[in-house]
Amino acid sequence: MRFSEILRLAFAALGANKLRSALTMLGISVGVFSVIGVMTVISGLRGQIEVGLSTLGANTFQFEKNPPFDRGNGDRSRTANRRNIDYAQATRFKELMGEGAPVCLQIARSGLAAAYLDRKTNPDIALVGSDENYLASLDFSLALGRDLNAGDVDLGRPVCVLGDQVAKALFADESPLGQAVRVGGQNYTVVGVIAPKGASFGQSRDNFVLTPITRWLQIYNRANRSIKISVQAPNAMALTAEADRAVGLMRLVRGLQPEDANDFEVTSNDSLIAAFDQVAGVIAIAAFIVSAIALVASGVGVMNIMLVSVTERTREIGIRKSIGARRRSILTQFLLEAVALSLLGGLAGVAAGIIGGNLVAAVLSIAVVFPWGWALAGLLVCAVIGVTFGLYPAWKAAGLDPIEALRHE
Repeated sequence: MRFSEILRLAFAALGANKLRSALTMLGISVGVFSVIGVMTVISGLRGQIEVGLSTLGANTFQFEKNPPFDRGNGDRSRTANRRNIDYAQATRFKELMGEGAPVCLQIARSGLAAAYLDRKTNPDIALVGSDENYLASLDFSLALGRDLNAGDVDLGRPVCVLGDQVAKALFADESPLGQAVRVGGQNYTVVGVIAPKGASFGQSRDNFVLTPITRWLQIYNRANRSIKISVQAPNAMALTAEADRAVGLMRLVRGLQPEDANDFEVTSNDSLIAAFDQVAGVIAIAAFIVSAIALVASGVGVMNIMLVSVTERTREIGIRKSIGARRRSILTQFLLEAVALSLLGGLAGVAAGIIGGNLVAAVLSIAVVFPWGWALAGLLVCAVIGVTFGLYPAWKAAGLDPIEALRHE
């Protein structure tokens, strides 16, 4: 028999038992869907991190009391008893770093509302206390007016720079410069507006108000406050050297002995991406394990269905053998049926995984990235499962004695 004829017979046999074939493919689809859906989301998040999660400016690194997020490796217990980076330590560090590498101090309070006359924002903005280096350190730029300056910080002036979203909400049809806004029960004079930055992971980066850190600390008190410190190296070549020097100075202002471990975190764009990759790797492994279990269970189902099919079609096999069908043709047909079941289920799982992953990506406002490698690997695994679990039923069908098969009822 020609291969095309064998292939046609294989698909005709699958079509004759549509419900049984669909249920078998469903099990395979679930396994493939789990890994493709997860990897679609992770691939989109990875691209978003490289492009949009870069919260720091070029050649910038940060010092914080705790890691920016828990990586699930004991970070929380390891950092629970750390001392705050207080304002005195932060300003001393800034003095020691000098002018060669601008240092930015920052602290924030979220869940506040801003008001101007009878207009008011939702209570979801952040009031950020910082200094004259904030915009450069966080890669922002001005749209109107001026930035905070050293005088504002030294004197704790009640001035502010508005994020683009806040400015548009309060001053849709007039200039905000020189106007008085009220944030968290305090009045501030607007001296500038920051250019829009967009959203990252569905969170706006323009929904904040910037004020001198000294003013912020006067309002909310310095007790139990930990300062975040950003340092901007002159260029990429000097980044490593500046980071090493900064770590040494931070240890000095923190009063650490040579044998003491760092009681602060150092983060950069690269370290944020590396931390995400670590978490994503664990998620990918978990998805792969779930998928593998589901695929193996589905493979057993494929073998079971094919054995039932061999039993049901024993007489058909006997008739074909009696008129000259070769053992190889029978083996190929049943093996193709098993592989077709697995691949069709795999294709359905890939499609469902892509759709599910893209829906999650749309909710998180991240770019859609199709994981070609994982999709091809999933289909290859499905083909292997079809061959592995379909080989025994196919071999059994090919080995039937034609006379005994013709007697089968």
